[in-house]
Amino acid sequence: MIRTISVLVAIGVLAAGCGNTAEDRGISGAGIGAAGGAIVGAVTGLSVLNGALIGAAVGGVTGVLTDKDTVDLGEPAWKHGKSKQASSGSSQQSYASTDPVLVRRIQSALAERGYDPGPADGHSGPRTRAAIGAYQRDHGLLVDSTPTPELAKHLES
Repeated sequence: MIRTISVLVAIGVLAAGCGNTAEDRGISGAGIGAAGGAIVGAVTGLSVLNGALIGAAVGGVTGVLTDKDTVDLGEPAWKHGKSKQASSGSSQQSYASTDPVLVRRIQSALAERGYDPGPADGHSGPRTRAAIGAYQRDHGLLVDSTPTPELAKHLES
């Protein structure tokens, strides 16, 4: 029994490393902990359901209590799907709150480098997102076609 609990705690600690906020880490930890716990439950004396419940609890609590500096496995996979959906143009909501001054800086810098973001009007439309994506691809960056302060710094360096 102690061995099973130790394995579940270890899975919980690893699972809790996904995410930049306590909420993300808790959700990721619970999900991965439940999966790991179900496996442990299947190969030990616990039932699969008991293992999954214990794993979810351990992973979720550990995720909430662990900070990014302790264990960092990056952004959760379930958030990557949202980023890709937004960059494909199917969800314009994420671009509506983008700072027009930042977008204008990015558009100007892209145009200076031969990319065609359209007019430097501060609006992140399809041409701007396509130019950002092309720049990101050409420079080995994560391609999300999103105007960010980090992208502006990269373009201006």
